Amino acid sequence: MRPLPGAPGVAAAAALLLLLLPRTRADEHEHTYQDKEEVVLWMNTVGPYHNRQETYKYFSLPFCVGSKKSISHYHETLGEALQGVELEFSGLDIKFKDDVMPGTYCEIDLDKEKRDAFVYAIKNHYWYQMYIDDLPIWGIVGEADENGEDYYLWTYKKLEIGFNGNRIVDVNLTSEGKVKLVPNTKIQMSYSVKWKKSDVKFEDRFDKYLDPSFFQHRIHWFSIFNSFMMVIFLVGLVSMILMRTLRKDYARYSKEEEMDDMDRDLGDEYGWKQVHGDVFRPSSHPLIFSSLIGSGCQIFAVSLIVIIVAMIEDLYTERGSMLSTAIFVYAATSPVNGYFGGSLYARQGGRRWIKQMFIGAFLIPAMVCGTAFFINFIAIYYHASRAIPFGTMVAVCCICFFVILPLNLVGTILGRNLSGQPNFPCRVNAVPRPIPEKKWFMEPAVIVCLGGILPFGSIFIEMYFIFTSFWAYKIYYVYGFMMLVLVILCIVTVCVTIVCTYFLLNAEDYRWQWTSFLSAASTAIYVYMYSFYYYFFKTKMYGLFQTSFYFGYMAVFSTALGIMCVIERKIYIFFNVEKKYFC
Repeated sequence: MRPLPGAPGVAAAAALLLLLLPRTRADEHEHTYQDKEEVVLWMNTVGPYHNRQETYKYFSLPFCVGSKKSISHYHETLGEALQGVELEFSGLDIKFKDDVMPGTYCEIDLDKEKRDAFVYAIKNHYWYQMYIDDLPIWGIVGEADENGEDYYLWTYKKLEIGFNGNRIVDVNLTSEGKVKLVPNTKIQMSYSVKWKKSDVKFEDRFDKYLDPSFFQHRIHWFSIFNSFMMVIFLVGLVSMILMRTLRKDYARYSKEEEMDDMDRDLGDEYGWKQVHGDVFRPSSHPLIFSSLIGSGCQIFAVSLIVIIVAMIEDLYTERGSMLSTAIFVYAATSPVNGYFGGSLYARQGGRRWIKQMFIGAFLIPAMVCGTAFFINFIAIYYHASRAIPFGTMVAVCCICFFVILPLNLVGTILGRNLSGQPNFPCRVNAVPRPIPEKKWFMEPAVIVCLGGILPFGSIFIEMYFIFTSFWAYKIYYVYGFMMLVLVILCIVTVCVTIVCTYFLLNAEDYRWQWTSFLSAASTAIYVYMYSFYYYFFKTKMYGLFQTSFYFGYMAVFSTALGIMCVIERKIYIFFNVEKKYFC
């Protein structure tokens, strides 16, 4: 069967961060072998084919183990532990360039309980995963006959291993030896190993797992082109209509400045300049608002850095390396959160800066860990490999308290001292100006709901490819496309939010801070709605565990995407550039 494509102190903080870095050269991961040197076949997990995240230890099914002495495996990275990697030694004797003729390596004494376990696995299309030299291999447990009455177990593993020099570059598994499951019988498990020379370079050995026909399909290219056309259209529309409208406003306000006080008082004043004394008024709930802004800036920085790293390095070649890299970058960029959140809170006159720092530092980790904690209860009930070990939980908590929090504190202090003084071009009125009645489509709630449509439209095709790579058996590797989509999302969000803010201020409603943030963050609502469509029409997932895992982490992903769409600073820059006319 072919593989599917698809501490207090600086020392403690440094040690915790080093745990996150993927180790690519240690123990069996030297990736170089001498003739007849032992090659380890690791058995990883087994689970339903349609539920990719519902996995269990391989030997949770009553498989037998080879006679070779057991070798223990440890989680090399935090990402491995969080992703449920549970490597166990197969017990098979495999040596480099040493062929193994077909032979029995163990025997299963099949009683009724064991047969029922295998039958359940076959009915639910259980597959298993193995690793040789970090190369994944997939196989099917067994199959049923056409009538679904008799069930058969694949008992013979035929391994073909390709080598180039002293390195393994290719592994293929063929499952044979179909044996009917009959209670109170003995089933012999056998294997063979065939070594063959290959021209595949070691650097290219993961290419067979990629799927260029899927990720580089013309629909993918067309979606990128279509999004760029949307960007050009939006930028042109904003530049032409908004600037033309503002030019007329400037001309009208310049004419009013030439009037005397009597004529100005008798004039019919309206528009965005009338709220110049209130537009820089602190937002409602400034503590939460500034924490969200800081978290959004950090998520954007993490996304940008991780995508760049993924474009340079093939992170998919190491188990858990993408997740480990993301956690490491998130911890390292905590000063970004503290700087932008702390400076904004200080400019808005906030006094409880320590509380703001704590909320900003733990907002995203609390959301992610809370969701993971809930799903972990279900995973423990299911005895799934996705259940997070207690030691891993302690490690994550240590990272939050001894790495993220101190770095966030540093950023907050810098932000408050370097850019925490109010530098608004207009004086804020002591008494808030009454907000006049306006048409229904100018209400903040309507603007918020409509603001996320265009940003979602520019990324929803890419969402399909990202969802498929995570929830199905595909390896996402086109990070250049992801970078382009991130740039497109930023430009579209900037254009849409500036227009929404202009319309709101032109209706003499100065409550723009939350509206500007939420009009971009509403993209998350549409992404989460799309995840429902994807679940019901693009997958065959089932069961409480997989459903909870899917919708739980899709809610986290959508929320993080919405928080990332911060635009508040662009609006401030816009106001400062136009302060000559605004004030």
